[in-house]
Amino acid sequence: MTGGVLFDEETLRERVRELGAAIAADYAFDEPLLIGILNSSAIFLADLARAVSIPSELDLIALTPYDSSGPNRAVRFEKDLDVSIEGRHCILVEDVVDTGLTLQYVVRALRSRAPASVAVCALLDRPQRRIADVPIRYRGFEIGDHYVVGYGLDHRGRFRELPAIHLFEQWPNTIKGG
Repeated sequence: MTGGVLFDEETLRERVRELGAAIAADYAFDEPLLIGILNSSAIFLADLARAVSIPSELDLIALTPYDSSGPNRAVRFEKDLDVSIEGRHCILVEDVVDTGLTLQYVVRALRSRAPASVAVCALLDRPQRRIADVPIRYRGFEIGDHYVVGYGLDHRGRFRELPAIHLFEQWPNTIKGG
């Protein structure tokens, strides 16, 4: 089911350390709020939070998935933030940026709450699939049009526990139904 390793554990660890250092340098005099999108960004968010060497706070949101083929195409919050972001520097932590449509919705929703700033930190970026223009300030890796699992990324709830990021061999045929 899973194919070869795209990014091994050490490569992931080193890149997350670099992202954490960049965030710490950029927000040295602030206490940023790291906002993770459940469920797939949870492992990345935890590792990133430990790599940010300045005081920061964490919060989580959960979204309905964007479904371009279904009758309910709208994205909406299933779990909202527990803290106010007014006047705060926010970093939205995302696993994979594809079309950018979901991310665009979330960034707009957060900006409507008057934060000091909203930046995006994405572990993986597939720019060739981009529809919506969403700036990614902190980018882990750019990948091709591959479906991947591991390090929190799943296929139908499976493979999140893998410590490395693997290519998923059965994509796209197995994705169409769910």
